[in-house]
Amino acid sequence: MPLHIGLIRETAPGERRIAAIPEVVKKFQALGVQFCIERGAGEPCFYRDDDFSAEGVSFAGNATEIFGKIKLLLKVAPPTREEIAALPEGSVVAGLLEPYADPERLKLLNERRITSFALELIPRISRAQSMDALSSQATVSGYLCALIAADHSPKFFPLLTYAAGTLRPAQVLVIGAGVAGLQTIATAKRLGAQVFAYDVRPETREQVESLGARFVDTGVSAAGAGGYARDLTDEEKKQQEEALARTIARMDVLITTAAIPGRAAPRIVSAAMRSAMKPGAVIVDMAAESGGNVEGAIAGQTQNLGGVMLIGPNHLPSRMPVHASEMYAKNLFNFLSPCIRDGEWNPDWEDEIIAGACLTHAGEVRHEGVKRILGL
Repeated sequence: MPLHIGLIRETAPGERRIAAIPEVVKKFQALGVQFCIERGAGEPCFYRDDDFSAEGVSFAGNATEIFGKIKLLLKVAPPTREEIAALPEGSVVAGLLEPYADPERLKLLNERRITSFALELIPRISRAQSMDALSSQATVSGYLCALIAADHSPKFFPLLTYAAGTLRPAQVLVIGAGVAGLQTIATAKRLGAQVFAYDVRPETREQVESLGARFVDTGVSAAGAGGYARDLTDEEKKQQEEALARTIARMDVLITTAAIPGRAAPRIVSAAMRSAMKPGAVIVDMAAESGGNVEGAIAGQTQNLGGVMLIGPNHLPSRMPVHASEMYAKNLFNFLSPCIRDGEWNPDWEDEIIAGACLTHAGEVRHEGVKRILGL
């Protein structure tokens, strides 16, 4: 009996992405599987039901109808409690499951003996790059943050010569040179700004400079495991703050992108550093949804604080749902397709990618990092 995959409309507030686009549904079908899709699932990202219509694809009026027919559910946001309760016992769900956020959700998944795969947990190895949804979605966020900053800045980003003279380009500082930060740097540079960048990991300097930005050296290194930054000591934080404060004060735009998976965003910019910026300066805090890199940032709000505009954007990838969905759906297919053999669900539990991304299976939390952080 072929594997039946379910695709439903995302219900999380502000979520406009979808877990599989028509092109990817066809790729799954080529593996011998069948799809059951909730009507209207693709509407938030401009896909019609007709775009998915093909042999082997059926439609249902609501998610509950789908759950009784499927073995594998594709998701963007984590399943709700109601969705978990409605899923067949022993079924499989894959998506961006926010594995560190909700122990109660893990308990419910285990009670239903649901096998869940969190794409956030995919090991960061070369073979898994095409499955890296965190990177693909961070690319969208970084691009948009540069556009948001340019849209709110009272200055042109590029050098501009006009009949009466020349206008200097805006000076932009990007803090954090991960995937999102590098995309922000590249986009701000394309817009013509004079771009500076800072990251506590010294190995990012070459990447920053390859994009045409100037690297801000504070003398502090926080290189950590897995390509992420480690926590700084109090003395290192003080040294970092003093060096950054001098640079931030002369910037027209500050964009912060620093994040640590499973943890609150590191606080990098204090209220005093923010207040020292010139009137008309713009700050975009990409990490606002996870606590913010900038003191006072609030997700979903734009504040005028003493003439400095502080923006805490939320739902960033969902603001560009067509390409964000395309990138995410391909990541999800690349992860799941090796688990499908002759049209049936058959994962290789010896594969470090499959085992590493597994959050729950057979009634227990399988990921050691999640168990450690949540104290399970």
